[in-house]
Amino acid sequence: MASNDAVQKAADKSSEETSLTVPNKHLVEMKEDILYHFALGTPTHNFPALFGDVKFVCVGGSPSRMKTFITYIAEELGINNGGNDFPNICAGTDRYAMYKAGPVLSVSHGMGIPSIAIMLHELIKLLYYSKCSNVTIFRIGTSGGIGLAPGSVVVTKQSVDATFKPQFEQVILGKTVYRKTDLNNDLAEELMECAKELNQFNTVIGNTMCTLDFYEGQARLDGAICSYTEEEKMQYLKAAYDAGVRNIEMESSVFAAMCNLSGLKGAVVCVTLLNRLEGDQINTPHHVLNEYQKRPQKLVGHLIKKCLGRK
Repeated sequence: MASNDAVQKAADKSSEETSLTVPNKHLVEMKEDILYHFALGTPTHNFPALFGDVKFVCVGGSPSRMKTFITYIAEELGINNGGNDFPNICAGTDRYAMYKAGPVLSVSHGMGIPSIAIMLHELIKLLYYSKCSNVTIFRIGTSGGIGLAPGSVVVTKQSVDATFKPQFEQVILGKTVYRKTDLNNDLAEELMECAKELNQFNTVIGNTMCTLDFYEGQARLDGAICSYTEEEKMQYLKAAYDAGVRNIEMESSVFAAMCNLSGLKGAVVCVTLLNRLEGDQINTPHHVLNEYQKRPQKLVGHLIKKCLGRK
């Protein structure tokens, strides 16, 4: 059973140290900073002591999924929390949940761009105040596939918007700003190599379409409102496939943009729950969906173990 110290030493040696960037000059002038949605703050918490050893961050939609992940990765790394459960560090709020096992932090982000954006602002500041360096961040989740069998895992090359452009649109002071949504190519290739080593499920690299909505925004026919035909829906999804899109979700664009701005090495790893070219509703048995949802965790966990020198 590896100790936390042994795991941390391996993490420190994993690669050259790189600093986190927080492009906000106003933070320097602040004497205190309250990370409101985490129920954490610089006047009440010793960030370097609590989080200074973090090298890997894994984020996903639901609190229960991120609790499952931290339990899984702790077991994989041989981290024993004294026989106790891993507590929710953000128990003082019901907005997000956060768990930690050695150098791995697991955080929920809710559903959609606004929710994950709020979380990422506070997470990046948390890592900055903790003096973390050489941090790799993963978003794991579920998605709708395009032209892929259900259960396939997509490692995102670029996040594209609903017009298939690789950009994130942000309105700031009434003006539209466009930000790049490329993800780290080397990290994506490392994940693909891990997928080959695992050899347990189909894994591909492709573009991920990030939408603002689950129904009309993703060309579904089963929402409360729908103004287009099935033929128009199919034309759109096939155009997305031709543009290199292999899955659809609702968080990857702002995730990629904020990784680029802050210097975080990031990857998006999502499993497909259905092939949208064959339908809109998820009717796969619950136990099968549970197994699908573990696949991104297994892939990311395998890479983390490799980085830490663990078999």
